[in-house]
Amino acid sequence: MDDSREIVCIVCPNGCRMNVVINHDNNKVEMVENALCEKGKAYARDEIQCPKRSLTSTVKVIDGVLPLVSVRSDKPLPKEKIREAAVELRKIELQAPIIYHQVIVSNLLGTGANIIATKEVSKR
Repeated sequence: MDDSREIVCIVCPNGCRMNVVINHDNNKVEMVENALCEKGKAYARDEIQCPKRSLTSTVKVIDGVLPLVSVRSDKPLPKEKIREAAVELRKIELQAPIIYHQVIVSNLLGTGANIIATKEVSKR
């Protein structure tokens, strides 16, 4: 059984409104219409078949001039792992100093994504 869904592409500023035909028997994209480029088509396929999201959060810092450091994933995570990833980040306490782009967690939950600091935090 096929179904149709509209997706707005976020890959570039064009914001293509794509019509995506999905085969619900195997959750595969059969056709993508109205994409101006191949990147848009790839985005539509990924969003239907294996959606991913970037993760941004904060992690507790001990003995720092700030109590928290902002962090992000260096690549998108599978959407279904975002909640579990956030729970893992809440367990972490880092000792200051923290340097910009320091890897906080490698290969978070086996996803291949690293969590990195997006700010420096000096020691008190």
